[in-house]
Amino acid sequence: MRITTSRLVYRFSLSTICGAVLVTPATLAAEAPSEQLQEVVVTGSLMRREDIVTPSPVTVITAEDIQNSGLTTVTDLVRAVSADNSGTIPTAFGLGFAAGSSGVALRGLTVNSTLVLIDGRRATAYALADDGERSFVDLNSLPLDAVDHIEVLRDGASSLYGADAIAGVVNIILRPTFQGASTSGEVGFAAHGAAASRRFTAAFGAGDIKADRFNAYIDLEYQKDDRLLVGSRGFPFNTNDLSSIGGNNLIYGQPAQSTGSVYGSVTPGTLGTPGDLTSGVPLAGAVSQPLRPCGPSSTAATDASGNAYCAQNLLANTDDQPKQERYGALAKFTLQLTDSAQAYLTASYYQNTVVIDNLLRQIQNSTPHNTNTLALPPTLPNGALNPNNPFAAAGEYALINYALGDIPSPQTERNRVSRLVTGVKGKAADWDYDSALVINHSSLSTILSGFPSFSGLLNAVTNGTYSFIAPSTNSAAARAAIAPTVEKTSATDLDSIDVRATRPLLDLPGGALQLGVGAEGRYESQFDPDLNAALDILGLGVSQTEGSRTIYAAYAELDAPIIKALEVDLSGRYDHYGDFGGKFVPKAGFKFTPVQQLIVRGTYSEGFRAPSFAENGSSSSEGFINYTPPPSFQAAHGSDGYVQQYSLAQFSVSNPKIKPETSHSYTFGVVIQPIRQLSLSADYYYIKKRDVIAQSTPAAALAAYYAGQPLPAGFTITPDAADPNFPTALARPVVVASPYLNENSLSTDGLDLELRAHLEIAPRVRYSTDLEATKIFSWKLALPDGTTQQYVGTQGPYILSSGAGTPRYRGRWTNTVNFGPATVSAIAYYVSGFYMYGADVAPPPACLYNDPAGNPFPGNCHVASFMDVDLTGDYKFGDHLLVSGAIENVADRKPPFNPANYATVNYNPTYAQTGIIGRFFRVTMSYRF
Repeated sequence: MRITTSRLVYRFSLSTICGAVLVTPATLAAEAPSEQLQEVVVTGSLMRREDIVTPSPVTVITAEDIQNSGLTTVTDLVRAVSADNSGTIPTAFGLGFAAGSSGVALRGLTVNSTLVLIDGRRATAYALADDGERSFVDLNSLPLDAVDHIEVLRDGASSLYGADAIAGVVNIILRPTFQGASTSGEVGFAAHGAAASRRFTAAFGAGDIKADRFNAYIDLEYQKDDRLLVGSRGFPFNTNDLSSIGGNNLIYGQPAQSTGSVYGSVTPGTLGTPGDLTSGVPLAGAVSQPLRPCGPSSTAATDASGNAYCAQNLLANTDDQPKQERYGALAKFTLQLTDSAQAYLTASYYQNTVVIDNLLRQIQNSTPHNTNTLALPPTLPNGALNPNNPFAAAGEYALINYALGDIPSPQTERNRVSRLVTGVKGKAADWDYDSALVINHSSLSTILSGFPSFSGLLNAVTNGTYSFIAPSTNSAAARAAIAPTVEKTSATDLDSIDVRATRPLLDLPGGALQLGVGAEGRYESQFDPDLNAALDILGLGVSQTEGSRTIYAAYAELDAPIIKALEVDLSGRYDHYGDFGGKFVPKAGFKFTPVQQLIVRGTYSEGFRAPSFAENGSSSSEGFINYTPPPSFQAAHGSDGYVQQYSLAQFSVSNPKIKPETSHSYTFGVVIQPIRQLSLSADYYYIKKRDVIAQSTPAAALAAYYAGQPLPAGFTITPDAADPNFPTALARPVVVASPYLNENSLSTDGLDLELRAHLEIAPRVRYSTDLEATKIFSWKLALPDGTTQQYVGTQGPYILSSGAGTPRYRGRWTNTVNFGPATVSAIAYYVSGFYMYGADVAPPPACLYNDPAGNPFPGNCHVASFMDVDLTGDYKFGDHLLVSGAIENVADRKPPFNPANYATVNYNPTYAQTGIIGRFFRVTMSYRF
């Protein structure tokens, strides 16, 4: 992806680096003797400038870059930036709190430390918080066809933009005007499986700003992507039975693991507590048997204890890629009021629907009610023998394991985002000004099916109103009673009004001293009700958030070209929040150009992140991670199914006393251009956050629990029902609860590299290469007790990164050849491997995934690196028709094996989703009228 700055690049063919154009007098004289360089505003500054190299590094993704990439969403474009790392959210993570969304996390500081803007102004947050805690802007709700370019500021920017810009800023710049008409249609299909995509766009515009004094256009966009089934992939990405390669057999149906198939299994038993059907205890020496004969898609099996069951790969019909459908419209009207004033109105509506086909629901669950030892009674209330209980004639209870195969379990997330922006900009009395009113609302519908109701399940078990033996005979009413559909509507709002202005103050030896000032008033709110307020739905985590606040801010920037070779930039902002008070943050930067071939630049900035409504408002959340107990605990249970990998719940509640996060950071870099055709940049960054708001790390509490010691202050642990095979042994933990806390600090540092070259290798034949890479040196969390956790190069932070980890290297290398009407590009994407350690769960070298004997699996506890290559090309037929094609993942590379990842099945969707999709083809036809 090219690192350029805007349409100026095409007009002047300027050499660029890190989003900044290196402009020299020789360049202008040789390439544009009759042109006057246009001034533009670059993200991270208020100032209009000709020399676009700022003290901060900026990556700019142009319209040409978008075309050459072959990518079709803002999500894919932004998340391909090498600085995006730990905590980033892929749409494929359908089991997450923020299901249906996608978010960017620059510098690995999670999605709530990267600010996303549209035309330099804030956008409303997704209505579901990541992990029930972190607010962020959903990239899936942003248009692509109406985008002019995207600017990614890889530096702290709270001094101009306020909260959340600790790690950087992503600024989506929309097309300012459009004339004529254009349309495009695209189809895509996978080489393996039935996944396909369709995309259609159209734009219509009229009016010339200079001649007609107005422009109006409308842009329409539609895209539909089919689901991709886990069962359509090959081993080991299609099953949780890894026994054939030495791993665990977590196939569904095993009574020892409290899971059932759609055929079920039952064990003769009695009740530990008379009258309590959830207190089933197996009879001495009893073993399970299938509830009904094993049928299609299952295999008769017997475990080491003699328990017979129907093994079934229920994961096969779940999603690696959920079904997604997006459509929307954006309209913009611009009116030239006077020669120096312009009014504009932008209105948009986008709807994104993601349908996630989840695992068939188990009637066994540990939370919010433990049904792992549910028992079918021998008789019904009317005295008749229970037809579901094969041991009824003997007067015995039947402990049951069962999956609701006759009740589908899709999850639908439909996000509707409407946005209205109107304002006036222009020039008056030496001031360049821009003011705007923003009204932005999102409404998210969540519909969940298939989750069992605790009360409905107990009623059905007690009265025999649901047939477990012959589920096809169940009526719609019986199914609805045992698993009712639950739904909610969540919403967020962001309303703001702002004004910003700049002007030259006086002339310095290096140019004009410029002043920029601005003021903003903003209202934010979030309403996300709980789907499980009555704690009746089994297996559904608790999550609810409600809050609102008003923010007022003032900010200023001073840009001083002290001499021709030295520019200094100073800025600062004060924000006052209605819920926690005020905060002032400054920033300083410099750019030194001793010779035209070399630029040295650097910045120091302070920042802050305001607590989200989930963290300091009215909220609570419960989420789940895949968890394997330590080897010593497994040994105490004979390493049976009870102590193999299972879902551990973490319950967090808001803390009204929580403080905002604060940060300081700095960058230092060089831009080198020995010749016009070659440029190189290197930028070092360091960020330290204090008072980090986080769910309390459960590692210490779990260690104390296993050791039989008192838990750390603020923690509680809920144990599971006893292991049937070892009833006197310590029960496994199923819920770890604690409030949000301000952790001590977090620090990370690393290096961004960029190499660009442009060569004309023959008449009308141009070659360009762009190499972008990020290396993280350190990513370290310091806890309140003084201990530290290092995450770089590991799968930590395991809990808040969806098990994605923190790879040390990410990179992208683009090679493009233009010859006449044709363009061909090859883009390689790389992410380094890491160890399956998660210091937030257990201290390294404890592996996050072990084999049945408690040894690391794989033996080196390592996930391999991943690289895939895309090929794209287009051909222009005259002035109107453009035909484009793309082959994604040309080599059909498979994703690295990662059994500890809990977002999907044995691979990492955050960095290797293209590997699970495999080779994918796209063909597009575009016509400009």
